[in-house]
Amino acid sequence: MVSIITPSHNTEKFIAGAMDSVIAQSYKDWEMIIVDDLSSDSSPGIIEAYAKKDPRIKLLKSEKRSGAAGARNRAIEAAKGRYIAFLDADDLWMPQKLEKQIAFMSRENLAFTYSSYQVIDENDELLTTFVTIPEISYESMLKTCSVGCLTAVYDIEKLGKMYMPILPTKEEYVLWLDIMKKIGRTKGITEPLASYRVGQTSVSSDKVNAATWQWKVYRDIEHLGLTKSLYYFVNYVYYGLKKYR
Repeated sequence: MVSIITPSHNTEKFIAGAMDSVIAQSYKDWEMIIVDDLSSDSSPGIIEAYAKKDPRIKLLKSEKRSGAAGARNRAIEAAKGRYIAFLDADDLWMPQKLEKQIAFMSRENLAFTYSSYQVIDENDELLTTFVTIPEISYESMLKTCSVGCLTAVYDIEKLGKMYMPILPTKEEYVLWLDIMKKIGRTKGITEPLASYRVGQTSVSSDKVNAATWQWKVYRDIEHLGLTKSLYYFVNYVYYGLKKYR
């Protein structure tokens, strides 16, 4: 079984679409654990209505705001599946996403995988496509993050349950680095299997903030020396400029 991890905070506009894209999966052995992080809109009611129709969808409610990382960690803690997959409440999956990715992991004996993805706007219009690279290592991930959170899947049997650090941003990236330190290298699928939604309020749209935290990851979390940090940061800027086509 795949446990799908979804944080939700005031997502009434998009959460139904995310759940529909999971229900439409050709791979049927899944549970979707949605952690509502004190929403003030109608999203909890929307989720509850879906959960009544499909018991594979499960709603947990936070008692206090914990942010995306805290909500994801609570869902991971409750997960019962062998595989952990991530889907944010405003993103979408292609119908064969899980089928293709789980088969790929089994065939290649991989503990962690990812795929390419489309980038869409708030009206579902295609903006661009992020084409990932077919193989990554810890060192290549320091240069640029090739793993979109909505495409990531890891195997609990091989890695155990691994959780995200509580950070204002970059929490998933730090988790990928932790996984890569364990396994060394892994492979991904270059076919787009998901759609990542960007909006005006997206944290990842703040490039200056993202660059600041990238530097903090090198120096304060990965504890790299100044020279190595500068080397990887220059690569981060370079790959950031050519990331999308």
